[in-house]
Amino acid sequence: MTELTRREFVKVSTAGAAAMALGSAVPLAAPGMPERPLGRTGHKARLFSLGGQAVIEKPGTQDVSVAIVNRAIDLGVNYLDTAAGYGRGISETYYGEVLKTRRKEVFLASKTRDRTRDGSLKILDESLKRLQTDHLDLWQLHNVMRDEDLDQIFAKGGAIEALQQARDQKMVRFLGITGHYDPDVLIRGIERFPFDTILMALNPADKHRLSFIDTLLPLANKKQMGVIAMKIPARGRLFKEGGITSMRDALSYVMTLPVSTVIVGVDNVAQLEENISVARDFKPMSTADMARLEQLTASYVSDASWFKKPAAGAGPAGDDQGMDH
Repeated sequence: MTELTRREFVKVSTAGAAAMALGSAVPLAAPGMPERPLGRTGHKARLFSLGGQAVIEKPGTQDVSVAIVNRAIDLGVNYLDTAAGYGRGISETYYGEVLKTRRKEVFLASKTRDRTRDGSLKILDESLKRLQTDHLDLWQLHNVMRDEDLDQIFAKGGAIEALQQARDQKMVRFLGITGHYDPDVLIRGIERFPFDTILMALNPADKHRLSFIDTLLPLANKKQMGVIAMKIPARGRLFKEGGITSMRDALSYVMTLPVSTVIVGVDNVAQLEENISVARDFKPMSTADMARLEQLTASYVSDASWFKKPAAGAGPAGDDQGMDH
């Protein structure tokens, strides 16, 4: 289900619906989006950040993708997320068309899925060229799923050596780890190395099974890491008749958690503006309201958490080829 499809569950005004049909919603004022510290980095991230997936990783969408990135920056978004694997470099290429003139306005994050030093350094070189920049603000290990990943990353000649070398050579400023499959593996990862940030899956279905909120999030906060939230709409599968039907509820739930920012990929400028509007107007949810949303997902946990490690006896799941948002 695409980001656009899940909007079938969102009630919008007549004016908003008409604007969405045109690809641009009612104009928003730039000021007003809250900021939070991105851990120890010194960067203050706006509450909503742009993910480099959805339309931005698809071939033949450069015009709309560039329009989305420019509009995001115009509205105060100051954290951009992408990865070498998104569209096999398409996402970074589209970002680069904007960043060649607006690089200083944003904190730029990308990722390596390679688990070796040499392979990761090659990926970084390619990423910098596509992004039309000489450095990343944040370089992350992409989608760390299993202990075997950690063993490869931390072995001699592993990817952790690439991250440290790139930081020493000022090709990147900060180092991070990402994942949405198994919180216990990520816990072991952040215990083995002082990463600056972590990108983790968080949504109202989380607490029902393999909870990132109950296990990984408190540890990341204790370590004063920047916490970036992903998988909020679970690629549309969070939205069900009789369950959660509002992106505002989904975003507000995660924004109430102790996170630095949330990343979401969008299909058009209207979706971007809708999400920024939620961030701009954000008020923390009550414990009772959060519990209500959690309960609404109880009947479809497997759908809303499809990206997690499957339960014993369940079919294969989880590895979405690096899809984060």
